[in-house]
Amino acid sequence: MPRHDSQQAVLRIVVVSALAVVVGSAASLAAIGFVEALHWLNDQLLVSPYARIQRADQPTLVMLATVLVPTLGGLVVGLVVHRLVRERRGLAPPDAILAVQTRRPPPDFRSGLASTLAALLSLGAGASVGQYGPLVYLGSMFGALAGRLCLPVRNLRAIAIGCGVSAAIATAFNAPIAGLVFAHEVILRHYSLRAFAPVTVAAAVGYVVANVFLHRPPLFQVSFAGVAHSYEFVLFALEGVLCAGLAVVFVQLIQGSARLASRLPVPAWGRPALVGLGLGLVALWLPEVLGIGQETLRFATIEGAFGRTELALIVLAKLLVTALCLGFGFVGGVFSPALLIGILAGALYGLLLPELLPIPLSGQVVYAVCGMMALASSVIGAPLSTILIVFELTRSYDLTIAAMVAVVFANLVSYRVMGRSLFDLQLRQRHFDLSQGRDKAILGTHAVADYRVDDCILARPEETVADVQQRLGEGKRAEAMLVDEQRRYLGTLHLADLLTEPAAQPVAGLASPPALVFDERTSVWESMEQLPGFIGEAVPLLADDGRLLGVVPEEAVIRAYLEIIHDLRQEENEAA
Repeated sequence: MPRHDSQQAVLRIVVVSALAVVVGSAASLAAIGFVEALHWLNDQLLVSPYARIQRADQPTLVMLATVLVPTLGGLVVGLVVHRLVRERRGLAPPDAILAVQTRRPPPDFRSGLASTLAALLSLGAGASVGQYGPLVYLGSMFGALAGRLCLPVRNLRAIAIGCGVSAAIATAFNAPIAGLVFAHEVILRHYSLRAFAPVTVAAAVGYVVANVFLHRPPLFQVSFAGVAHSYEFVLFALEGVLCAGLAVVFVQLIQGSARLASRLPVPAWGRPALVGLGLGLVALWLPEVLGIGQETLRFATIEGAFGRTELALIVLAKLLVTALCLGFGFVGGVFSPALLIGILAGALYGLLLPELLPIPLSGQVVYAVCGMMALASSVIGAPLSTILIVFELTRSYDLTIAAMVAVVFANLVSYRVMGRSLFDLQLRQRHFDLSQGRDKAILGTHAVADYRVDDCILARPEETVADVQQRLGEGKRAEAMLVDEQRRYLGTLHLADLLTEPAAQPVAGLASPPALVFDERTSVWESMEQLPGFIGEAVPLLADDGRLLGVVPEEAVIRAYLEIIHDLRQEENEAA
């Protein structure tokens, strides 16, 4: 390697390493601050079980808080989103994915802060939504800020966003390996060395900040002696299939809830308050539906903590209220509710098995953890990350292998039924479809209009054949675009057709109807699909009102395709 190139490589390594440390530290501290503020709000607003127990001697106060806090909190959240977030909705991981994959600017920082505030208020008021989605977006915000710097690094913003996300996940779960894999698996969707190295550094920084400096407690702790019987792996696989079905139901409920909310004669800013009132009334009877339910999640791994009927009721209630909270405008993620629903469903599965099968089993813990990870991985589309979370949280190889079997079968089924994840479904609704690969999705975001040519030969209906032939000859072209005085496209004149017509004849009736037309919304991918069979020099590019904006030569479409694919492959295979 030439000396200059070697020096540039060293400079890039230093730059991305420093970037990873700064972004990782900022994202980690912000994630910890978010979680601490959330716990403080839950205690102050009598949402957390601890605070409710402390006020057990004031049942009227607890009852009023249970109903009023989610209702008033929903009203505040609705107003914050409506007035301060430009997109008029909570920002979430799909926005980070879209910014990375399309290289378009992410939502502005002000909207990101307002969305984070709305998420904090939603969770603080007891909404049945998750904290990890807001933490992922919070990390991506710091990455997007760093991505604005003028540094000698290709794809800087994507790498920086990956660093922020990996640090946030590593901090939240005390799982640095899962953090770096999540950033690649869900956000970046590739494993180039140039991105892998700084993302790994950021995840390590997040873990060090959370554990070495601040001594954050783990999400939960379990004791598991190991899988006692080989036939149980068949039961883990079956559990994965069942959890995949539950994940599909969960996702369908979320989307159906959003459709229902849009049809109600209630302003968007008032919808969270409406569902908050319903959540509070349900919580009077079943308080486990409030908030992220960390205490309930921890109890689910304890033998005898819940009965079968209680588990079934909590699972059903949590499914419904989470779907309503997310669909009606509370801001938050789906990962935490998916973890809770999954671990409770897994615990229920573990309780029912001994009654259905007269065989010895390894206990409730392994089935609870398998259910948690199988359902969560199907919802967020991150099977590798969830498997690693199990290993890093429990340090149990046997438990990880059991969870791996459940996760694999869950994702095999859920992928066939609904696609990779809820995030991908939400992106598809924004016309960015990753189901058939990054190539097609990214090509679909580039407009072929960016490759138009403006110096095409134009002809008016009153011109003669001789006039048009002369200009085509001077320009060494074989086609002219026939337009009226307002430049509306009327058809294409072909030199081969004009040669057989009288020289003095007007060209008004000689234009051929277009075999193919592009508009301003036509993407490079769509243009490539439409080109086979096209014969001609260029394709007319029209505005919505029929005006001719220019033409797109066939060579330009092919060149656009090759340039985009080359950039994509270079990004996926970049070294340091």
